[in-house]
Order: sequence, then C-alpha cells, then structure tokens
Amino acid sequence: MLHTQTIGYTIGLLLFILGLCELLPAGLDYLAGSSNFYAFLGCSLFSLFFGGILLLCNYGYEKKLNVRWVYLLTTLCWLMVSIFGALPFYFSDIGVGYVDAFFETISGITTTGSTVLSGLDNMSPGIIFWRSLLQWIGGIGVVAFAMIFLPFLRIGGMQLFQAESSDRSEKIMAKSGQLIRSLLTIYCLLTIIAVATYWVLGMTFWDAINHAMTSIPSGGFSPHDASFGFYKSHALMVAAIFFMFLSAVPFVLLIKALYRGRWDFMKDDQFKALILMLIVFIAVLSSWRWQTSTDSLWESFIHSAFSIISIISSTGYATTDYSAWGSFAAVFFLFITFLGACAGSTTGGIKIMRLVIMMKILVRQIKYLIHPNGVFAIHYQGKPLDNFVPTTVLVFVGLFVLSNVVLTIALTLTGLDFETALSAASTSVANVGPGIGPIIGPSGNFSSLTDTAKLLMCIGMILGRLEILTVIVLFRPEYWKA
Repeated sequence: MLHTQTIGYTIGLLLFILGLCELLPAGLDYLAGSSNFYAFLGCSLFSLFFGGILLLCNYGYEKKLNVRWVYLLTTLCWLMVSIFGALPFYFSDIGVGYVDAFFETISGITTTGSTVLSGLDNMSPGIIFWRSLLQWIGGIGVVAFAMIFLPFLRIGGMQLFQAESSDRSEKIMAKSGQLIRSLLTIYCLLTIIAVATYWVLGMTFWDAINHAMTSIPSGGFSPHDASFGFYKSHALMVAAIFFMFLSAVPFVLLIKALYRGRWDFMKDDQFKALILMLIVFIAVLSSWRWQTSTDSLWESFIHSAFSIISIISSTGYATTDYSAWGSFAAVFFLFITFLGACAGSTTGGIKIMRLVIMMKILVRQIKYLIHPNGVFAIHYQGKPLDNFVPTTVLVFVGLFVLSNVVLTIALTLTGLDFETALSAASTSVANVGPGIGPIIGPSGNFSSLTDTAKLLMCIGMILGRLEILTVIVLFRPEYWKA
C-alpha cells in the first residue's frame, strides 16, 4: 500500500498553510497600494482550494506512516510547496517566467539563497516579504526534517541526532510533536532577537524583519541588491556574523541549553570542529587579504570573517565581491562551499559531522597499515559508532561529489564556462547561494542562465537539501514493490 491517504493529507495540509501564509504579503501589498495584492490573493485562494480538496478527500487518514514512504513524502512536500509557492512570483508585476519563479522559490524554500531577481530595492513589500517568508518556513522545515525523519532513515550518519529518543521502530518518533514545539520556540525566539538587534544597530524595522527571517534559517535573501553591503556598518556585520553562527550550530544543543540548562557545546565534537575550522580559515584569509590589499587589518578581518561564516553557514550574504579578490580567494571560497557547518542545523554542504567521521576513518585505516591485525573502533561523542555509519558517511560524500561532477558537466552543456558551471553546481548541491565569478558571484545573479541551467540547478538544490539519498532511493525499482 502506498499510504496515499497519509501523503495526500499531509501535502494538502502544507498547501493549505501555504495559502494562509500568502495572505500576509497580500495584506502588505494591499496597504502599499500595489497591484501584486491581486496576485497574492488569487494564489492564496488557489492554494487554499487545492489544499482543502486534498484534506477533505483524505480525511480519516492512517496516522502511522511507514518510514519507507517518508522518502516519497518529504520529496513531494518540497516539490509541491515550491510549485505552488512560485505562482505569486509568476503572476506579479516583476516580469519573470515560471522557470525563474520556480527557481526563486526552490532557492528560498531550500534556504539556498541564489536569486534571479534584480531591482529588489524598488519591489513591492509583498514580494520582498514572500521571499523572506519562504526562507523562514524552509529553515524550520530543514531542521525538523534533519532531526525527526533522517535519524530513522539512516542517511549518512544522521541517526546520531536521535535527540535522546530510543524509539527505532518504523514509525516517526512518538515525541515528534514535542520536539517540533521546542524547535519552533527556539526558532521564533532567535528570529525576534535578531529583529531587535538589527533594528537597534541601525536597520529600518522593515529591513530588520526581512534580514532576521533570512539570517536564522541561513537563507541569505536580502531586500537590497547589494545584500548586506548596502549598510556599510561594521556593527551590523558583527551582529550578522553572530546570527549566522547560531544558524550553523546543532539545534539539539540550543534545545538542551534553553530547556534543560545544559551547556554541552564544548562537549560536542562537531561544534568544537566548527570553532577550530572558523579560527583557522579566518586567520588565513584575513592575513592574506591584509598582505595583498590596501585594506586595514580590521577591514581585512571583518570582511573575511563575514564572508567565511556566510559561506560555511550556507547563508550567502555578501558585503563585497570576494570572488574579485584574486585567484587564491576564488579557490578558497569554492573549497569551503562544499564543507557546510553542523548537522542538525539549517546549513547545507557535506556537514562537519561527516567530515569528523571521515577523519576518524582515515586515522583508523592508517592504524591498520601499521597494525594489520589490530581492532580499532571508531568513536564519536565518546561512543562507538554502529558499523553502518562509516559506510553511509562515505557513500553520502561520494554521492555528493558525484552529484557536483554530473551537474557541472550538464551545466557546461547549456553553454556555461567551466568556472561558472562548477560554481553553480557547488552552490546548488551545497545550498549556499552566490557562486564565484562575474556572472553568478556576489555582484551578479543567476538571471542570465538559460532555463535549462536553472532547472538543473533546481534539481541540485533539492538533492542537496534532501541529503541526496532520500531522492535517489525513489528511482530504484524495488522501492515501488509491495
């Protein structure tokens, strides 16, 4: 049985909620006197109608969903929300085709942050808010997906984030509702604090809201074409660095700190690795920038720190076009694009947890070379890992690299040069945002790419956000056998 009632009911509920959310930008455009009010209102009614039909047709659904079908459900949820969420862009006055609208929505809901829009400073408040809201909704969806579904799907070692649950049956964890409430509370609290901080430090209240809604989910959409460089404020840059860093931290640790008073940050292997990685990267790049440019030491440090944390957290804000700093900077930022931050956060990329486990696998293999008959267990967080974890981590990393290679080749076939194609592929699969180079770098956007290239990047963004294996398994014939 395909559990079609459960899947249909869940998608219907999401579309119904999406329709309600579209009323918010509709109200903003109505107050602003923008004609986009009608686009948002019409799309809202359409989403409410379609979602309502699915809800009514699947009323009385089976509440227990076999984990096997969570693969299909999660993929369909992201796709359906993106398809319907793109309609306001398409029917508004910003003049984009549906492919561009779909690209912008996929980029928003997956918190990638790549954009095809320009002239943001003059767009209606509804369009600006809808972009921010998509990323804010996508952020909480990313964390919930990572912490509730992936532990049971055993995707690349994510089962380590059981949130202290011992339930390993083929049902979504019994306390998922409680976990979602905790996540949502922290998520909203961080957003409110970010709004207040940005506002106090000089942003308008409107800009503070929109930047807070894209900082916490590590999204990167900005209401200005110049992104964070619009403000020319070091105080705001420091604040953004802090909130981007928080978005890179496992939400499990934040939940423990808020609800249990347990500050286990320095007990967490990947948090410590994140701190070490940031210190080394910032020291290297800021020193190089200071030596090779006319910037002061402080200017070199603040712009390097902002750019590195923006890319590591997969947020994608920019204060300057770092891809124009030179070949070393271009290679450096392309390299850190793949890494990502902590698993269980809103960030993309390979994730530090997998990198830590890979290093432990490397050390074990070296030990085997020295002591062929030795027995060496791999430990993480002081506990031995299950045997399948190293394998799934290596499989995920291999698929991550392979996805980037295949997508790069496909993008070159659309006419892109190799540098742009490689950068576009890496930013898609890693869910980062701006790429490298004059076309899709921090000073450009993705509007000049062909529709085929944009659709290929949409596939890459979905693959990266859903941890690749979640999507690939759907193409196996045995998956569809009863």
